[in-house]
Amino acid sequence: MADLLTIENATNLIMLCFLQAVLGFDNLLYISIESQRAPVAQQRAVRFWGIIIAVALRVILLFTMIQLIDTFAKPFYEFHWEGILEGGVNFSTVVFLVGGVFLMYTAVKEIAHMLSIEHLEHDVQGKSGKSAAQVVFLIVMMNLIFSFDSVLSAIAITDVFPILAFAIILSGVAMLLLADTVTEFLKKNRMFEVLGLFILLIVGIVLLGEAGQAAVHGAEAAGMSHDEAHHLALKVFGVEVVPMSKATFYFSVLVLVAVELLQMGYSRKLAAERRHGSNH
Repeated sequence: MADLLTIENATNLIMLCFLQAVLGFDNLLYISIESQRAPVAQQRAVRFWGIIIAVALRVILLFTMIQLIDTFAKPFYEFHWEGILEGGVNFSTVVFLVGGVFLMYTAVKEIAHMLSIEHLEHDVQGKSGKSAAQVVFLIVMMNLIFSFDSVLSAIAITDVFPILAFAIILSGVAMLLLADTVTEFLKKNRMFEVLGLFILLIVGIVLLGEAGQAAVHGAEAAGMSHDEAHHLALKVFGVEVVPMSKATFYFSVLVLVAVELLQMGYSRKLAAERRHGSNH
């Protein structure tokens, strides 16, 4: 126990908590949106149990990855379709590809649903298109996909399991405290739900970009130099798939939020002018 109470571990814990907070934004957004697909009476319980189960599985995933880091990191297949598809594939590549495609599919499907006439009728009934168990399952699975990059980043900071696990548990507590607030905000400000779906669409693109370099990072973690590992980067039609930087992602999110706020302000101004005109 005394070995854990060091300045280095305390510093690492602070860095890990900050990392979990930054990388957990999109996760919290997904939980808040997806939980609204459950029956109204069960939505809060869905968020609670979805987060609790997901955090527990994330700790298990963390322990497993520490034990089997080389197995997860090493590429298990290489494409050699010159000019069409080239590069290596490891476990991370598959996770990011599946997660990215699923997120993009979910975002596009929900945006299309919100544009349909039937959407208004479903809203009155509380969007209860899925059972509570289905929604909990989706929240848990997507939480694990979202956590994959944060777990890999966390292991790069420290391999002290108790410190890593504590940071994950703290992030879970934060999500529990914020999930209801974010969900209520989205319910009261429906236009922001559309904004949230577009952000999830961007997150899906980010995950696909991460898949392009996952085998490279894995090979480097397994001991290969960057130059040796670089040939494992995925190339589609001769173009290398590169990840979007976190700075670019958050800048895009800020631009979307700014546009939404300006549009809301402009709409209110127009409505006020119309009311003023009708009174005269």
